[in-house]
Amino acid sequence: MGMRFANKVALVIGGNSGIGLATARAYAEEGAGVVITGRDPVTLAEAAREIGAGTLAIRSDVADLASVDAAIEQIRAQHGRIDVLFVNAGIGTFAAIPAVTPELWDQVHDVNLRGCFFAAQKALPLMGRGGSIVFTGSIGSVLAAPGNVIYAAAKAGLRAVTRIFAVELVAQGIRVNMVSPGPTETPIINRNVGMDAQAVDALRQMMIANTPMRRMGEPQEIARAVLFLSSDEASFITGVDLFVDGGVIEL
Repeated sequence: MGMRFANKVALVIGGNSGIGLATARAYAEEGAGVVITGRDPVTLAEAAREIGAGTLAIRSDVADLASVDAAIEQIRAQHGRIDVLFVNAGIGTFAAIPAVTPELWDQVHDVNLRGCFFAAQKALPLMGRGGSIVFTGSIGSVLAAPGNVIYAAAKAGLRAVTRIFAVELVAQGIRVNMVSPGPTETPIINRNVGMDAQAVDALRQMMIANTPMRRMGEPQEIARAVLFLSSDEASFITGVDLFVDGGVIEL
């Protein structure tokens, strides 16, 4: 195992479960000082213990910009900088077009698009040349899946955000990329807004059937792609959207 993140500070927005936790753990294993944020104080504390001693866990909700400001100030006080930023906060839902309400739309977009944009914007003053930002996208941004209009629209917007961040920050020496998972076995699938357990299981089976590798991805498989893009191994890569999806989009 390399130590690609020795002496670096890595911030994982939404680092208390699933892909975020797997990635935070991997950053720590490769030498980073890790900061995680999340909304749930219980899972935050559990995640911090799992990641290891020295992990800074901050309760923060990207939909609440005041709490994002407070988190950034805490990081400034403790570390003084951010070298690697992984913007991973997200919530999911499925709803056919007639069932979409303004409230459901805003609930998802406040986290998945608005919140993620402003979290990255607010972290920028602590970042400098050689820094790296990775956003969590989704194959949903390019896959026209029925019932996925709210989530897909937010992730498609975030894909545009990623590319514009990349072009605006290239002169500052900060690389910006996106990792777009396919069907992945994480807690978010069980927390789709407005879906019961039976509907979630049907969704999981449908996703597996539509994946050429015929299985769900694991969080650590997504984490490996995030670590690559945020490491110096990807020093000539910016503005990409890397699909980690078992072949859904490609095949």
